Amino acid sequence: MSDDKFIADAGRGWRLWLVLGLLFAVALGIMIRMLSLYVEEQAFLQTQGDARSLRTVQVPAHRGIITDRNGEPLAVSAPVATIWADPAMMDLQDNGLAQLAVLLKTNKKKLISKLSKNRAKRFIYLQRQVTPEIAEQVRNLQVDGIHVDREYKRYYPAAEVTTHLVGFTNLDGQGQEGLELAYEDWLKAESGKQLVLKDRLGRTIKHIREVAPAHHGNDIQLSIDLRLQYLAYRELKAAVSAHNADGGSLVMLDATTGEVLAMVNQPSYNPNDPRQRISSALRNRAVTDTFEPGSTVKPMTVAAALMSGKYSPDTVVDTSPGYMRVKRKTIRDHRNYGEIDVSTIITKSSNVGVTKLSLSLPEGSVRNLYHNLGLGQSTGIGFPGESSGYLPYLNKKQLIERATLSYGYGVSVTPLQLAQSYLALANDGVVSPVSLIKQEGSEKPVRVMPESVAKNVRKMMETVISVKGTGRRAAIPGYKVAGKTGTVHKVGNGGYIDDQYLSFFAGMAPASNPKLVTVVMVDNPKGQEYYGGEVAAPVFSRAVGGALRLMNVPPDDWAEPDVHMAQR
Repeated sequence: MSDDKFIADAGRGWRLWLVLGLLFAVALGIMIRMLSLYVEEQAFLQTQGDARSLRTVQVPAHRGIITDRNGEPLAVSAPVATIWADPAMMDLQDNGLAQLAVLLKTNKKKLISKLSKNRAKRFIYLQRQVTPEIAEQVRNLQVDGIHVDREYKRYYPAAEVTTHLVGFTNLDGQGQEGLELAYEDWLKAESGKQLVLKDRLGRTIKHIREVAPAHHGNDIQLSIDLRLQYLAYRELKAAVSAHNADGGSLVMLDATTGEVLAMVNQPSYNPNDPRQRISSALRNRAVTDTFEPGSTVKPMTVAAALMSGKYSPDTVVDTSPGYMRVKRKTIRDHRNYGEIDVSTIITKSSNVGVTKLSLSLPEGSVRNLYHNLGLGQSTGIGFPGESSGYLPYLNKKQLIERATLSYGYGVSVTPLQLAQSYLALANDGVVSPVSLIKQEGSEKPVRVMPESVAKNVRKMMETVISVKGTGRRAAIPGYKVAGKTGTVHKVGNGGYIDDQYLSFFAGMAPASNPKLVTVVMVDNPKGQEYYGGEVAAPVFSRAVGGALRLMNVPPDDWAEPDVHMAQR
């Protein structure tokens, strides 16, 4: 019995030592292998680790496209590349650096100096927004530490013609001016992320998986018509050059919907060339610059008089002897027009006539109509830097201010506001909000004056274009035009400047059923001509006449052919 127990214990002890021996042998083998890897194969393992590393890289996405109402591109994102370096991984004696310097249009010495100064860094830009062709040549050099990444560059096909509206982006694709800035959140893109396998030179050798998808920016379709924009730009630029003026603006609206069909300014600049982005050319004068509108608001004063019920187009007003005193101020006409009806007040642009109309009305009548037409307040288009203008509240005793307000002094507006105010006259007393975005369905218009008043005032404004009026040069062959000229002194630090003027023409066509409302402003024309009827009216004629033909609007003023002459 005891012998059997002894044999069993001996067997268990032998097996235990065997297991312990095997475990010791395995541990010893592992230690020997680890020592071998650390001492003998360290270089090989380091190379293999460097050769294969997982990285999360950005997947660029493009910014939204901006187009005109017909789908013509105004701002697009073109694929380009960024050249960057990892100085810590570079061999500054690499022969490829000389060729790289040539491709980057610099010299080898400057390039090596830049890399040396940033030797401790792992990332520096060498050049951004290079063409894909240059990027491919750089990639083919296979210089250690030089990398090529894809990105996008904003390009503006219409250049200076639409730049004040569209604006531009910075190097990182962020909106800086115009609608690029106003709709930054809508247009901007969100880069995606992807897990990739890269070699030690930073080259992607395998795409593992998508971490986050790329989201491209949303597109925007503007209300402007690029054809009309080019036409308006050409005519305004020619006029500013011909009269040696400091600048100018032109705004063209759809008379029914209030959409902006063209908006141009002078001076302008090419947004594709950063060197041209000087401060004096950047602002969109049509929405940022304010001025006293002068005689262009006289039709509104007459409308207020007609709305009072005290006057009709045939009511006679005595403007003799061509001037009148209001307290300490003398208000003058160009000459003594004597007794004239209300319609002739518009035709001759009589300051005395509109002053008498205004002062005969309750003190808030003219001011309230101006406000209802949109003067002295933002148009709501959301354009960066838009000015609201100035429209004062006047009491009954402020006779001088009420008088000057009636013919456009003491109030300041932008060209866009002035154009908006004419919408009611063009659209039979109702007005729609102005918009820079193409409208699928027009918003419900607001009535601001009776239909009969709007039609009567529009008829009076047609006489301004007649041989007896001040805006004869705004006439468009084949179309009836209704409008009003305006000329005001510029305001300086010491008050009004005697020899500097702003010249305007505001009008609509065809007058029988207006399709377009347009305002032209020329800033400080220098020369023999400076009146609005001489400087701004011809621009209106050419720009609006061309636009009506492009839009295939049928003429409403064709002379009937002489049948007897035709038979001869």
